[in-house]
Amino acid sequence: MSSSETSVAAGHAPARQPAMGMFERFLTFWVALCIVAGIALGQFIPAVFRALGNATIAQVNLPVAVLVWLMIVPMLLKIDPAALREVGQHWRGIVSTVGVNWMVKPFSMALLAWIFIAHLFRPWLPADQLDSYTAGLILLAAAPCTAMVFVWSNLVDGEPHFTLSQVALNDTIMVFAFAPIVALLLGLSSISVPWDTLFLSVVLYIVVPVIAAQVWRRVLLTRGGMSALQRTLAALAPVSLCALLLTLVLLFGLQGAQIMHQPLIIALLAVPILIQVYCNAALAYWLNRRLGTEWCVAGPSALIGASNFFELAVATAIALFGFQSGAALATVVGVLVEVPVMLSVVHIVRRSRSWYEQAGR
Repeated sequence: MSSSETSVAAGHAPARQPAMGMFERFLTFWVALCIVAGIALGQFIPAVFRALGNATIAQVNLPVAVLVWLMIVPMLLKIDPAALREVGQHWRGIVSTVGVNWMVKPFSMALLAWIFIAHLFRPWLPADQLDSYTAGLILLAAAPCTAMVFVWSNLVDGEPHFTLSQVALNDTIMVFAFAPIVALLLGLSSISVPWDTLFLSVVLYIVVPVIAAQVWRRVLLTRGGMSALQRTLAALAPVSLCALLLTLVLLFGLQGAQIMHQPLIIALLAVPILIQVYCNAALAYWLNRRLGTEWCVAGPSALIGASNFFELAVATAIALFGFQSGAALATVVGVLVEVPVMLSVVHIVRRSRSWYEQAGR
């Protein structure tokens, strides 16, 4: 994942984002491997996983809290708050992306969950987990992706200033909007909302990491300049994904028995996620075309509009509902399908460039 963020405030254009490394390119394979490893280890050493699952303080699982910080902080370290000054230069793309991210995606996912989980797929899903699956899908859609979008933007030759300013703006909105949107949609779905745990999750997994990352970033830039920041980001590059994979091993170690008995659940949960990604990407892309946005902005806008902050979703699902909940499993399915689905969206955006640019001729 990219870390090129030459300061916008300094007037320098961000360096070109590198393409996906081997590790990121085969993330789906690593996720699948961790699923198998987690299920196997959960069968052989169940006591260890139960102990890890019970290591909580104030409903917060300590091993997961550490892993989530390792996932999120390196990503947030890449964000330059000065990029918010660039918002006005690409207002059409910003309007399209923010509209899809915050006014469409969470609500469309709640609708899809109601259609597929509560009704169409109801006969094939455990009755006692239906609400939990719905909650997990809502959590998955309630926050836009922050880090992997730099990769997607690079793959569609996206405008780097737009991508950086959009991610910075989304992170700012997320601090204030994530909890209310989640609480509203869970309430509409008749799912009990543990407000204290939800508030604690937002503080632990959004507010504190954002502050810590920005303090760290400022220290690095003050003491060593952009080169020090780049070196730190390069050193931390594998940390986020490794922490994510360890979280998956832990999750599936505790979820293994349920999955072994009902593997169909994974496929059924993937259906609303796939529909949501493609529909929201198409909507953002179409809105940009209607507004006359340049293709180099419309591409990353569509990808940001469709992708999910699955690290936050996994952590919040565990905090709210527990390791062995359907909510945690639903968010993990989001991780499983994220990379191949987003790569297919990248392919569609690139292949449709001539169609898109016909609007401006």
